[in-house]
Parts: sequence; C-alpha cells; structure tokens
Amino acid sequence: MKDLSLKDTITRSELVDMEGVPLTKPMGITWDQVQKFKARPDDVYIATYAKAGTTWTQEIVDMIQQNGDTEKCRRETTYKRHPFLEWFVAEPPSERYSGVELANAMPSPRTIKIHLPVQLVPPSIWEQNCKIIYVARNAKDNMVSYYHFHRMNKAMPEPGTWEEFVEKFMSGQVLWGSWYDHVKGWWKAKDKHRILYLFYEDMKENPKREIQKIAKFLEKDLSQEVLNKIVHNTSFEVMKENPMTNYTKDFQGIMDHSISPFMRKGVVADWKNHFTVAQNEKFDEDYKRKMSDTSLVFRMEL
Repeated sequence: MKDLSLKDTITRSELVDMEGVPLTKPMGITWDQVQKFKARPDDVYIATYAKAGTTWTQEIVDMIQQNGDTEKCRRETTYKRHPFLEWFVAEPPSERYSGVELANAMPSPRTIKIHLPVQLVPPSIWEQNCKIIYVARNAKDNMVSYYHFHRMNKAMPEPGTWEEFVEKFMSGQVLWGSWYDHVKGWWKAKDKHRILYLFYEDMKENPKREIQKIAKFLEKDLSQEVLNKIVHNTSFEVMKENPMTNYTKDFQGIMDHSISPFMRKGVVADWKNHFTVAQNEKFDEDYKRKMSDTSLVFRMEL
C-alpha cells in the first residue's frame, strides 16, 4: 500500500466565528470547556498572538522555574510541559490534543500557554489574579512568521498566496483574529491585572535584561551563572537544535518542516524580504489608522 501523503490524511481546518474572533472548528467544539476552565492562583500564563516568540518565552520561563537545569527542561516537549489551553485537535487520533484536559490533569504549579485575545480569556484566570506574561512582536515580522507557519502546519487554514495573506491579516480574518485588537487589548489590561508586557524586539536586543525582568516577575532570584546559562540555552541557535523545543517530536503528521521549519529565522526585520514597496506603503497607512488610539509603540527594526 502506498504511503498516504500528508495532503490525503489531514484536512485543513475551517475558521468559525467565536464571539467575534475566528477560531478553528475543533476549538469551537470545546469552547465551553475553555470558558469554564478553573485557573489556580499559582498558575502562570504565557499569552501571545501566534508567532510572537511564544515557544522562546516558554523555554525561558521553564528554565527560570527549573533554576537553569537543562536536564529538567528536557523532561518533555514544550507542547506537553505547558498545556496550550484553547487548542483542541481530534483528528487524526494519533495527534489528538486537548489543552484543557492536559491542564486539568497537571499538578500545580502550572505554566499554561494561550493565544486568546484578552476578551476571550477564561474568567477564572482574572478571578484568581494569576500572573500573565504577554509578549508582543511588531506586526510586519509577526505576519511573515505567521504566513510561513500556516504553510507548514496542516492544522491551520490554507494561507493562500503571500498577497492574499497580507489582506487577511490586515482585516483580522485569520486564526485568533486581529493582531491590532490583540496587542492593544492586552496593553490596556496590563494596568488592571498582574501582566508583564514584553516586546520580542527587546528580547532580541538584550535577552539577559528581559530574562531578568521575567525572573523578577516570577519572584525568582538567579545567580549570574544561572542567568548566563539561560541566555545561552534559550538562544535561537540552541533551541532550533533542541528536539524538546523545535516541534520535530510533536505534530509529526501535521507540521511539515521541509516546507518551512517551525524555528525559521527568529530575527527582527525579516519583513523587508517579503513586502513589496506598494504593500509596505499600504500596510503602513492602514497600521497608522488602526494604532492611532493607543500609546503602544513597536520597533519594526533594531
């Protein structure tokens, strides 16, 4: 019997409207469970718009929590160490994943990942006053990374051409909705909740400084030696080669790293290799309009 190609085995997910935000159909099925999820006061949440440095931040947090013990950080893949709360995949059975089930079964203290915009966060997370680390990445690089992620990940909707994807991204017709609403919503929320709001660009520019910020927020004292170890082990080069963080062990039937590796470039200003002059002008004009009502400022290059 011939090997079924990935195309034959997995149908890409359609998006459904969930309280005004596009989510995948399978996520829609378990939405109730997500909203009723019971947070615990010592939970830590890592919240981002997809492809804004999530896995990187997860590894930094885990290394801080494990006091720089790389062996402990290799106990499982990122995907299993930190439940992805709203993610639900039923097909194929070998890839079944329920973030809620995994989180419920996990002993405290838990570290949990979400890509939800602020208005869709399960109420118990606010009620328990949990610590949340939010990472934001400039829109242009975020969109480029998200486009390549759609190309290689069969659990995501079909991205179409780059030109088509730019339009979808600008109008918020992509999984997890509008980037603009996402970063602005969380920026506003940081004044009312225990939220550490970080920028991908700052993390690239000075990882040590940003790791220290995270450690302080998590009330962890790190020696210089441990801090340097974390900086080294969470660098893009090291993580790209680490099977526990590079997603080569999970999603084997779903992610095709030959199309584009999960850990692709991890740089700032790669958007310059993708945008045409006309696209850039159009994007900048739209961006200016959509960001005119916030004090939030991004760096598009370093």
